[in-house]
Amino acid sequence: MAALKSPIGIYLEHPHWFERLFAELDRRGTPYERIDATQHHFDIQPNGNRKYSLIFNRMSPSAYTRGHGHGIYYTVSYLEHLERLGTRVINGARAFRYEVSKASQLSLLHSLALPYPRARVINHAGEAHAAASGFRFPVIVKPNVGGSGKGIARFDTPEGLEQAAENGQFSLGLDSTALVQEFIPARDGHITRVEVVGGKYLYAINVYITGETFDLCPADICKTTSGIELNLATCAVEAPKAGLRVEGYTPPAQVIQDVERIMQATGIDVGGIEYVIDARDGQLYYYDINALSNFVADGPRVIGFDPFIKLVDYLEQQAQESLKKQEAAA
Repeated sequence: MAALKSPIGIYLEHPHWFERLFAELDRRGTPYERIDATQHHFDIQPNGNRKYSLIFNRMSPSAYTRGHGHGIYYTVSYLEHLERLGTRVINGARAFRYEVSKASQLSLLHSLALPYPRARVINHAGEAHAAASGFRFPVIVKPNVGGSGKGIARFDTPEGLEQAAENGQFSLGLDSTALVQEFIPARDGHITRVEVVGGKYLYAINVYITGETFDLCPADICKTTSGIELNLATCAVEAPKAGLRVEGYTPPAQVIQDVERIMQATGIDVGGIEYVIDARDGQLYYYDINALSNFVADGPRVIGFDPFIKLVDYLEQQAQESLKKQEAAA
């Protein structure tokens, strides 16, 4: 592939999560620049010169847990601005809006007639008890803006949920919105994560979770069996470093079709979908739509290839197409 005339911009919040991406770009000599999402500004009236061939959005919805919450909704404005100017953005504004709203994710799944855990959305803790009416317990309360299982609380009884709400024992998170959602016990002790690049299936993994504390987000994977939190990037894909078992897996053709439909509907170019099979009745539930993925650790061993090679192939191809469009419009 011909050398890029303009660098790829990597817009990111966490300084260490994307080292494998940078390593592959460095190996090829592909020009890129890191754009710090935690301290940033943009001009409403640009000078007309485009610095980047494209922007790859790697902003995290869990940024607020690291003191970077100010960057989340700023990112929406920035990405929208870039797109209005005609800049190619991988995982653009529409994708990021779904990334930062669990409620929007489930609403989308409903519109696509895909199965998801029964849930209701609240904007005040006092609504949690009523929102759980008719649900199978246990239930979880999940902040609308999440990431790596942050802020999720499980309640085994209606009384426990009501008391916790009265005592302020759970948080609704950054936007004061949360899901009250049925807990789904995982069949065979694992969840499945399906990854896509360019909106198309790339690979899947089964991640074996620990015991009864699974809460419809791989939060368990962020903890040891004694409950000590691990400082991992995106826990499902870093599970091998936590000593948890991960295996490559080829999901049914219908799942692959469903995942690609979800990604097309959300505008997510690069990301992952997680689903679980209910141990009680065998029902499949999609429960998390992710626009941020680092891919599985030790890809060649786990899935038989290095997914970062596929990712950078895609970025380079998209960058070249973007530059051609820019030149044609000049």
